[in-house]
Amino acid sequence: MKITLALFFLLIIPGLTIPGCYNPNDTLRRIKNNGEIVIITDNSAHGFYLYQDRPMGFEYQLAKKFADFLNVKLTVITPGWKKMFDTLLSNKGDLIASSLTKTAKRKTRLTFSDEYMPVQQQVIVRKGYHGIKELSDLDGKTVHIRRNTSYHERMVELKKSGLNIHLVFYENTPTEELLRQVQNNEITITIADSNIFRLNRRYYPDLRIAFPVSEQQSLGWAVKKNDVRLLKKINRFFDIIKKDGTFDKIYNKYYAGTERFDYVDIKKFHNRLKTRLPAFKQIIENESKKYNFDWRLIAAVIYQESQFNPNAISYTGVRGLMQLTMPTAYEMGVSNRSNPEESIKGGIKYLHKLYNQFGDLDPDEKLKFALGSYNVGYGHIKDARNIALKKGLDINKWRSLEQTLPLLRYREYHEKSTFGYARGTEPVRYVNRVLTYYNILKMKPEA
Repeated sequence: MKITLALFFLLIIPGLTIPGCYNPNDTLRRIKNNGEIVIITDNSAHGFYLYQDRPMGFEYQLAKKFADFLNVKLTVITPGWKKMFDTLLSNKGDLIASSLTKTAKRKTRLTFSDEYMPVQQQVIVRKGYHGIKELSDLDGKTVHIRRNTSYHERMVELKKSGLNIHLVFYENTPTEELLRQVQNNEITITIADSNIFRLNRRYYPDLRIAFPVSEQQSLGWAVKKNDVRLLKKINRFFDIIKKDGTFDKIYNKYYAGTERFDYVDIKKFHNRLKTRLPAFKQIIENESKKYNFDWRLIAAVIYQESQFNPNAISYTGVRGLMQLTMPTAYEMGVSNRSNPEESIKGGIKYLHKLYNQFGDLDPDEKLKFALGSYNVGYGHIKDARNIALKKGLDINKWRSLEQTLPLLRYREYHEKSTFGYARGTEPVRYVNRVLTYYNILKMKPEA
């Protein structure tokens, strides 16, 4: 009898659910067992989108790093804003990574990770509209927002406080689309988080912030209430990538330069994309393809160099669409720098040569180094890398050269450098501007 009972317990007990053992609702365990994580996000500039069939987006890049962190495959689904929460709660996705604001209402349904970015809700109008300057001016106004957002919650709070705000709701219309409608005078007022506004004002330069409509809030990834282990893993992941610089690299890829906004310059750029670019677009596309460059990148370089003016001449004597020096033009086989076709061919060929000089670098970093070299010269970039090495900085990261290139203005540095003095702030500004123009072109559907 004792032997029989012993066998019974040996067979039955392993199948019982014991605290700390297998839990069928353990999402992290399921992710690792399946070798796949399913991320729920929004189809938008800050969430996930395709550019030339390549996945892009701030949240997508973070999610990809998280999948790598877990050593699993990443799958992204975009069920639409209205269905994101139900998709998570019905186990059709593992977490929501969509720049979600952590609100009290959402916390009743979901659990949020630690903050990874602070934001603030802002009232957005078009330049020239001066009907609202402070919160009380929203009384009697019509505000267009997406339903079931943090904006929705905030507007309802304001209505309850006594403000007579007329709300027009949109079901699955991205905030970016409502910003476009404000830009085009189709609607007058919308609400956007500060990060979304910063990403989009390059594309819609006539937008302005009227005033903030909330205190600072936090963005977080969201999981189901019982996903404690997954939540700890997410928080650990954010802690690591913020310390090792990975988060900053992804942030800078999408947000670098968005705090610095030159309205006149960006407005002029948009105008000249219509009036000047078409004359050169075909040759830019054809030549870019030969060297495996995105033609939009080359268009951005040309605009920065000459604003699409083939007769441009700088005070240093460089000239043409791509502002070639005489020695560079000769080396690249250009006989007439003012000839648009010759200038484009020679400039792209030269940029490609510079790009190949940095063969071992990450492609994104490689591009920045090549652009910096195009502006200030390969030799000064080498000097700046040597300074970075002496300072213990990563010589393969452009952010290191953003610190060391400006030092070449000072005697204590340029006297010890092979190529001497350089106006080192210029290539830093140059790369930022080119990438800003490039990002604008990438997001323009007609480009």
